[in-house]
Amino acid sequence: MSVVLIVEDELLELEFLKSIVAEELLPKDKIITCESGIQAVKLAKQYRPDIIVMDILIPEMDGLQALQEIKKFLPEACVIILSACSDFSYAQTAIRLRVQEYLLKPIKPSVFKQIFHDLLTTVATCQVQADEEIVEQKTNQIYCIEKSIKYIQDNFKQKLTLELVSSNVFLNPQYFSRIFKKEVGVTYIDYVNKLKIECACKLLETTNYPAYRISSECGFTDPSYFNRVFVQQMNMPPKAYRRKCLCDSEDKD
Repeated sequence: MSVVLIVEDELLELEFLKSIVAEELLPKDKIITCESGIQAVKLAKQYRPDIIVMDILIPEMDGLQALQEIKKFLPEACVIILSACSDFSYAQTAIRLRVQEYLLKPIKPSVFKQIFHDLLTTVATCQVQADEEIVEQKTNQIYCIEKSIKYIQDNFKQKLTLELVSSNVFLNPQYFSRIFKKEVGVTYIDYVNKLKIECACKLLETTNYPAYRISSECGFTDPSYFNRVFVQQMNMPPKAYRRKCLCDSEDKD
């Protein structure tokens, strides 16, 4: 969807611009209008227009001042200045603000229509490219997370730091940590500990290994930390879990 903001204090001129713009837009697109610079800044913050058609001599705050404020939070907005002011200093300011077009009134409808059409096409192309980049980034993220999960599952019994895993998928550790939690739903540490505790549960069920050996077998370097994590996940210490498994097994027999 494209959003167009038209800022013009002369009613007839505003209706003229609005009618031409409306011919070029799709039903899902949106036109917003206002008559002053302060209103323009407020509406730009609210609706974040893709294209702005701006007069210069408007009430409360002139168009270039309003545009300067808008560019602080919408630097990529495309702008058409449409004004009776031919002063070169205005044009210089418009250039510094990266205005796409500076048109002098009066302007022929066909000329404005063609310029607006070309700008709208540019915006649409940029939106498609941005969407494609988002999809590509998302695909790359998912691939990196899937690869890292496979690596973690194969190596969780080893000393597996966040830095080591993130380097395996060529990502910055902090960035990897954020997208891992976003995609997996838990933090990296919680995911690794979950695998370790699942492994510990199997050993408690199937062997007579003491807790300290199971701790080491599952990749914990500190038995007390293993005990804390186990209680956190299983709501009981390892010995109690083993007793529970033995009782459950005897009841089945």
